[in-house]
Amino acid sequence: MPLPPDGRARIDADALLARTARPLVIGIGGGGDVVGALATAEACRIHAGARPVLGGVSWERRPIDPEPGPRRTGEIEAARELGTGVLAARSDTHVRASGVRFAESRMAELLGEEVVLADPNVGAPGAADGLAAAAEALGADLLVFVDVGGDALAHGDEPGLASPLCDAVMLAAAARLAAEGHAVLGAVFGPGCDGELTLAELEARISEIAAAGGLAGARAISPAVADRLREAAAAIPTEASAQAIRAFDGERGTATIRRGRRTVELSPVGALTVYFDVGVALRSAARLAAAVIDCASLEDANEALHALGVRTELDLERDAARTARA
Repeated sequence: MPLPPDGRARIDADALLARTARPLVIGIGGGGDVVGALATAEACRIHAGARPVLGGVSWERRPIDPEPGPRRTGEIEAARELGTGVLAARSDTHVRASGVRFAESRMAELLGEEVVLADPNVGAPGAADGLAAAAEALGADLLVFVDVGGDALAHGDEPGLASPLCDAVMLAAAARLAAEGHAVLGAVFGPGCDGELTLAELEARISEIAAAGGLAGARAISPAVADRLREAAAAIPTEASAQAIRAFDGERGTATIRRGRRTVELSPVGALTVYFDVGVALRSAARLAAAVIDCASLEDANEALHALGVRTELDLERDAARTARA
């Protein structure tokens, strides 16, 4: 699929977020990314009077769900279908075989409303189709795709890159939706807070997008949003999103996450959300998303990244599962 053409009007995040009445805000990396997505959703609710819908993907970290990869919609109980590969999760939504609840289930319990749950197994084309159907069913007028940390903008050769696959598939889905005429905004919440790309690497990637005309704006966490994020981080297992709250509170220096395997340099930058044009991102910094835009499944996308010499979180989870069984 060709990427969106050059020459479009530059996207202005402030304008989009000020006039949206019903944004669908999706954490695209799995696990606790739905907490990072809450920052944009709550800002729209508190400061613009919108009725946001929050969302995430069906891929939990190994400490929560030891089965490798994301769960397919057919494995999930107590949810209603919004589109192919997209469900509306409630507080009791869980994996049928194991009883594992998703971060989105816990978020639904906290908010007292349904939370969208997308299955990335269907690849970027399927995810785009499913989310388009979900947006129509929910009356959403804007889709915001939020990555916590910023590894969605990776080139693929960064030494700390560990989980590029889910981000790439979902960002590619966002670009497909934008190309089809949907109102779409990309976002990085808590730059560097996942301990994968360094702040210097992120500065370079965001500068690439800016030079191509795709930087749409940036916002800091407000005190009211920070309070809501604290509630969410207390209810939902998350490490990366929690670092952004520490940054908002003025903490500085080196912190560790992922059982000491990752380090995060805390600074005020971590309290920001940076917004960008997803089509421009795929034409510039987001090379991995561009590589998987036509992949019809997660497995195909994984192989496309292998062809670029990139090892993914799916590979790591499968290796860990084999070791555990040995």
